[in-house]
Amino acid sequence: MHCDTISELYNSINTNINTNTNTNTHSLRSNHFHIDLNKMKAGNYLVQNFGLYVNLNGDDDPLERCLKLIDLYYNEIEKNKDIIAPALTGDDILTNESQGKMSSLLTIEEGGVTKASLSNLRNFYRLGVRMLTLTWNYENEIGHPAKKLDITNPIRLKELHRYEKLYSQEKSNKEKSSNETNEQGLKEYGIYLIEEMESLGMIIDVSHLSDSGIRDVYKYTKKPFVASHSNSRTICNHPRNLPDDLIKKMADRGCVIGINFYPPFLEENLSDNKESGTIKSIINHIKHIINIGGPDCIGLGSDFDGIPGHGQLRDGSYMPLLAAYLEDAGISHNTIEKIFYKNVLNLYMELL
Repeated sequence: MHCDTISELYNSINTNINTNTNTNTHSLRSNHFHIDLNKMKAGNYLVQNFGLYVNLNGDDDPLERCLKLIDLYYNEIEKNKDIIAPALTGDDILTNESQGKMSSLLTIEEGGVTKASLSNLRNFYRLGVRMLTLTWNYENEIGHPAKKLDITNPIRLKELHRYEKLYSQEKSNKEKSSNETNEQGLKEYGIYLIEEMESLGMIIDVSHLSDSGIRDVYKYTKKPFVASHSNSRTICNHPRNLPDDLIKKMADRGCVIGINFYPPFLEENLSDNKESGTIKSIINHIKHIINIGGPDCIGLGSDFDGIPGHGQLRDGSYMPLLAAYLEDAGISHNTIEKIFYKNVLNLYMELL
């Protein structure tokens, strides 16, 4: 449900251009990252969400950066159309599979790229974006993150204040009192954005969002949404993980939670080696979420290429190893299939 490979590929290509290094080895088909198409084939992938990560604190114009990432994504998909094809609907995934191809789903990790404009959101949908992570770790025009980092970029700070002021002055036929939401949850624009996303058929992703923000999403929407790369806070007490009450609410709505492979989100009191991580710790989260929400609310989020690594699941080609461990742990074959693809595919068939 989530990886940062396109952003990593973009950064790598541009770094090598600036240093006059050969960039021919940097492609979506084959690279030294966690995800490439060869690793995906070895891991028996059906579909990979390619999240476009944009750093609000580092990019003066997040919209421009995101458009460049979209261009790179489509260029790479076109180069490799013999083995992968974009999916805009759930049916596209099945069609691509029938033709012997894997599928790619285009997503964005940072709602601030919309720059407080629903027209930008709609244009992203027209460009094929089918999922949007509302925040990363910075406050934006949409709402507040679970683990907040301070914005120091003066251009970005000025824009954040300007957009909020402009939007608060806009008139709407659906007036909402500013005190309807927790100040650390969704903002006024964020409520309008998620309503427009539901109308478009773009999936709302609450990973990185604050607990209050997730409760606001639940309050102001009717359809299922996702946490594309989040775990259980009961098993590992980290603000990026979900508390049991939200897992239960999401499961009851038909939402899906993608398990994140980042060791600090899996285990407390880790050593300094952030590439440690065991499959056992992943299974602990899966079992707990099943206990709280049932077997229909779990998918795989990995966060490959957005994390330093995982000791046992070193890249996408290792997915069969996870399946084997789940089977050894007593998880039924039917539930393993749900975790690996059925739950997410069912969600896409319903929403896209």
